[in-house]
Amino acid sequence: MKREIILTADGSHTIYVPEMNEHYHSVNGAVQESEHIFIKAGFDTCEVDPVHVFEAGFGTGLNALLTAMKCTQKKLTAFYTTIEKYPLEESEIKALNYESFTLPEGKNIFRLIHNAEWDATTEITNYFSIIKIKGDLVTDNISGRYDLVYFDAFGPDKQPEMWSRKVLGKISGVTAENGIFVTYSSKGEVKRNLRELGYNVSLMTGPPGKRHFIRAVKY
Repeated sequence: MKREIILTADGSHTIYVPEMNEHYHSVNGAVQESEHIFIKAGFDTCEVDPVHVFEAGFGTGLNALLTAMKCTQKKLTAFYTTIEKYPLEESEIKALNYESFTLPEGKNIFRLIHNAEWDATTEITNYFSIIKIKGDLVTDNISGRYDLVYFDAFGPDKQPEMWSRKVLGKISGVTAENGIFVTYSSKGEVKRNLRELGYNVSLMTGPPGKRHFIRAVKY
């Protein structure tokens, strides 16, 4: 799959996939979007320690990096599990500029996250450990119990199978009671499926360039 690194409006990089006409993050600001949706509306609202996080779509590793940085800041422990079907090449990882948004320690943490072995647990800092699964959420089973879910797959119109009731049902099955689900999508079908799967669903004000996004809590 051909990929191109582009600059977004806040100065941070994202990746563009020409054959899908899809970006990994908002062109209005990659770091800005991740912080607004996944950190502020997700991680910052978790009241458990340690927190078990599941991310659908590791992508560039931006959400993992921001979470690891926040763990250090808050002295909160996170065990982070993420699944990715199409890992980036080393040259692509090295070209990303997220370190300039997370200095001074962000550069080393980002490198450690990407150097971590696939399908093995790696301690990145005293507060953050990660297991990266090379797999396909559509066909693979997932296990565990998670307090927080970052659902960061390609958009429902580009990759509809990832947003199906079947896949969201897998997520629901591993989400703890009062677990938080956040995604940049605000599609009606996604909201309906989440409600039917046992979530209280809210529409939140989005980051620049996006009107709303979904935050849901499992009951």
